[in-house]
Amino acid sequence: MARYTGPSWKLSRRLGISLSGTGKELEKRPYAPGQHGPGQRKKLSEYGLQLQEKQKLRHMYGVNERQFRNTFVAAGKMKGKHGENFMILLESRLDNLVYRLGLARTRRQARQLVNHGHILVDGSRVDIPSYRVKPGQTISVREKSRNLEIIKEAIELNNFVPDYLTFDADKLEGTYTRFPERSEMPAEINESLIVEFYSR
Repeated sequence: MARYTGPSWKLSRRLGISLSGTGKELEKRPYAPGQHGPGQRKKLSEYGLQLQEKQKLRHMYGVNERQFRNTFVAAGKMKGKHGENFMILLESRLDNLVYRLGLARTRRQARQLVNHGHILVDGSRVDIPSYRVKPGQTISVREKSRNLEIIKEAIELNNFVPDYLTFDADKLEGTYTRFPERSEMPAEINESLIVEFYSR
């Protein structure tokens, strides 16, 4: 199994960003894991910086290396900036949009909801987390899954839905209205370093 299944908090501390989106991982110990603690952050080489940026984005969306690379190649065939297109394609993944709509508290939880068949796209069940949603498509929760505790809890705690999505909490239904702009995607990522990494 290629997907990372180790401790996510340790990985968050290693990369220096919150992979869960809650920020809790870095509250107590905002430094890399390991016995030498805060003093072990060495100055990274140019390659090291590029690799770290790639790993940040890859683990943020929970994508394995092959899928990540294939998405990068697909982004290169689109008009516009390669790096931005790449992030738009990652943002258009079904598991990510379920998370953005507030139907799940983390992307891992969103992936599980999709895998288990709780999510519909335009009324049809889709159980592939990497499914690429197109603008105009509607994401909803299956009738039988509407009373799931994790969905209710996530909606109660969610207080923000991005502008490129519309969400009806009563119907548990959202629409992907348009592609996101760069300012609406993760600010802590420098996508140009990832483009440089793959252009080596």
